[in-house]
Amino acid sequence: MSPKKLSPLHVPVLLQETLGALAVQPGGRYIDCTLGGGGHAAAILANSSPGGQLLGMDADPEAIEAAQSRLKKYNDSVLLVNENFANLQATCIKYDFFPVHGILFDLGLSSLQLESSERGFSFQREAPLDMRFSPEQKITAADIVNTYSEADLSNLIREYGEELQSRRIARDIVKERPVHTTLQLAQIIERTVSGRGKIHPATRTFQALRIAVNQELEHLEAVLKQAIDLLGFEGRLVVISYHSLEDRIVKRVMQQEAKDCICPAGTPACICGHKASLKLINRKVITPSESEVRLNPRSRSAKLRVAERIVHRDDCYGIGEVQSFLQEIEAGAWRRSALLEKLRMVFSMS
Repeated sequence: MSPKKLSPLHVPVLLQETLGALAVQPGGRYIDCTLGGGGHAAAILANSSPGGQLLGMDADPEAIEAAQSRLKKYNDSVLLVNENFANLQATCIKYDFFPVHGILFDLGLSSLQLESSERGFSFQREAPLDMRFSPEQKITAADIVNTYSEADLSNLIREYGEELQSRRIARDIVKERPVHTTLQLAQIIERTVSGRGKIHPATRTFQALRIAVNQELEHLEAVLKQAIDLLGFEGRLVVISYHSLEDRIVKRVMQQEAKDCICPAGTPACICGHKASLKLINRKVITPSESEVRLNPRSRSAKLRVAERIVHRDDCYGIGEVQSFLQEIEAGAWRRSALLEKLRMVFSMS
């Protein structure tokens, strides 16, 4: 099944909430770090017209192909790059695409990946145990399932899948090796896990394997800090996560970067020298409405968090026209495209 045939299945989650959180405006520059089928990207481009620009990234070449078709009417305003978001900063420097007004991460799997008959992300159809976002990655889910020790496999399923029966699942997987396909693995887990709750017994194990194959949590924590540095002052960082491990990282990074001091509790005086770089916009997480969940059941676990880049007066020390520059920032005037080059100079020299 080709990506172009799959693209209509992509329904962007929390679309209006995302546009509001990004504060999308005409002439703005935005980055969609998880392009998927291009649903969020299309809406951002439509609402930032005229003059808006978007850099879209995805590790999955099929996602890039699908998005190219969906976004073809915005050819002059969009740059699509087949790259893992772990390399966000290097990509932005390469294409001179910074600072920006907003950066979006819509984590997890896209409909394209779930519906693909060859990628191995779903336990509902027969496929090789692959689960790689990019075919250039070396390690597959089959490598982990068939080579990890029982203890390591159990720990992985417990840590990344939050699966309470990880030991039993790992034990039975090892007994049944070699395991080559998604349905073979799903059947082993179904036989192992007693009863059937609200989710399929294989859900957490498949999640754990996908996270491990793609190093999702390690990449997420690193890229959030890259993203903050790429935002223009008052630029927005928006993250949609789908399980507690992702959301925990996003919450921790945002809360930490919203504080001036991050010294351990009980430290008599601040020794860290840390300065807040973000302001939290929504202290309470944003979730889909009941109507959206009915229309798109895959949105049910989505959580949206948003933070805004802030400025300190000494961030710009050594730069000419400091006072006038800061006055423009504080008046909100930096959002005019004419000031983007001045902001780019500030980031280059910092």
